[in-house]
Amino acid sequence: MTARQPGRFAVAFVFITVFLDMVGIGLIWPVLPRLIEDVSATDLAGASVWNGWLFVAYGLTQFLFGPMIGNLSDAFGRRPVLLISVFGLGIDYVLMAFAPTIAWLFAGRLISGLCGASYTTANAYLADVAKPEERARVFGMMGAAFGLGFIVGPAIGGLLGEVGVRVPFVVAAGLSILNFVYGYFVLPETLSRNHRRPFSIRRSNPLETLRVFRSYRGVVPLGIVTFGYFTATSVYPAIWSFWGIARFGWSEATIGLTLAAFGLVMAITQGLLTGPTVRWLGERKTVFFALITAIVSAAGYTLAPGLTAVLLLFIIHAPEGFLQPSLTALMSKEAPANAQGELQGGIASLQSIASLIGTFFFAQAFGWFMAPNPIIITPSAGFFICMVLLIATFAYFVSLKDSAAVTPR
Repeated sequence: MTARQPGRFAVAFVFITVFLDMVGIGLIWPVLPRLIEDVSATDLAGASVWNGWLFVAYGLTQFLFGPMIGNLSDAFGRRPVLLISVFGLGIDYVLMAFAPTIAWLFAGRLISGLCGASYTTANAYLADVAKPEERARVFGMMGAAFGLGFIVGPAIGGLLGEVGVRVPFVVAAGLSILNFVYGYFVLPETLSRNHRRPFSIRRSNPLETLRVFRSYRGVVPLGIVTFGYFTATSVYPAIWSFWGIARFGWSEATIGLTLAAFGLVMAITQGLLTGPTVRWLGERKTVFFALITAIVSAAGYTLAPGLTAVLLLFIIHAPEGFLQPSLTALMSKEAPANAQGELQGGIASLQSIASLIGTFFFAQAFGWFMAPNPIIITPSAGFFICMVLLIATFAYFVSLKDSAAVTPR
């Protein structure tokens, strides 16, 4: 099979696919508490516990199958993997829309985790078609589609959730199926047979990416900071919707709009202010500053009396967006040029593991602190725990000395 040069409609399909992936993630956050209550006949605390297990099903599937999906696209081509992933997401939304029991939600989350791992294939597709000097710009556009989906998804999910808790999933299913039909007709294969390689189970092992932390001594301490930060801040996807309902009685629309506003503030901060801030302070001081704002923000959400205070906290919270790129930049200095790809893969895997553990923990903690039996009944306990973990991470980061060189073990 000879690969064809894709036109602008094919490239648009890839961007739409990534956009819809992120819309799908954000779409469910505002309505998921009520949907879980509906299908499991439980209260909000019980729904949070189920939510933790649902996230494990989604996150673990995506973590385990991400490298495999990329390798399948190297072996069989980009087109079939992308189209199957888009169609699978449509099936996930159908299951969520019509789920009569919690088991249907688990089935949908497993399918979504598997198909959501198509992000690596989308990147590979763009790498196939973009000239080397254009790849940074194209991947930047991919990042924009990623971020835009995260902003639009919660807003749409919240507004449609006011009509009915299952309506967002019906709309998402329709969009995914339309995107599949569109891609079926416009998406050519970009990887010719003579450029394919046999499928390898060894290359599909997600834990292989963590080997980089054994190779360069300066990466390990910063990896610990990364793990601590992402574990702590997993409180936000884990309990935000549940917390808003329990603490303030927020509607689905309010939840969705707060998530969209937060995403917009973070996108502006990361996109426009990270560069000037790092040039002014340097990476290490920027991480220092960002961790302080993260601690203050977690404390603020613990004590916030209402929606206005939460929205004002977004402004204080925004500089936390400097942390990830600055910390990644520090870690990149600890590995040579020919190991940067391996390092980025290891960082991504570490972040995924931390987020998986943290989200599950905070979902369970919310259920426990909202149950009738604990000593303290509060929906805000998760943010207090987050603050404590961030203080410990901050103290560890401050204790680190500047690394002077890249030194393989």
